[in-house]
Amino acid sequence: MPKKKIVKKTKKLAKEEKKGIKKDKKDKKTKVAKEKPQKEVFLGEVNHYYDKIKVIAIKLLAPLKLGDKIRIVGGEKTDFTQKVDSMEKQHQKLKLAKKGDEIGIKVKEKVREGYKVYKVS
Repeated sequence: MPKKKIVKKTKKLAKEEKKGIKKDKKDKKTKVAKEKPQKEVFLGEVNHYYDKIKVIAIKLLAPLKLGDKIRIVGGEKTDFTQKVDSMEKQHQKLKLAKKGDEIGIKVKEKVREGYKVYKVS
């Protein structure tokens, strides 16, 4: 008998989770804010990765500025998001890069050539 009660409770909890309802410690139902889908703009592919200084070289297909969030996806395990803290073009620091610019971006994880880079907004 106890097993059936547990199964019924888990089904009930699953239904509540689908609806976005969460129970707090006092067993009160509260609405959970659903995450907004993030809009991604394809910036280009990694042309080269400089492993000693952790910088990627990329030719931009859309504009990019300091402080923007980028997402890098590739391989089996690589999928991370980071803020653009450092960006250079021919050893000159940039605040804004235009479409068509070949730039270097400092990254926090190892990547490889061919990985996809997106701007997340």
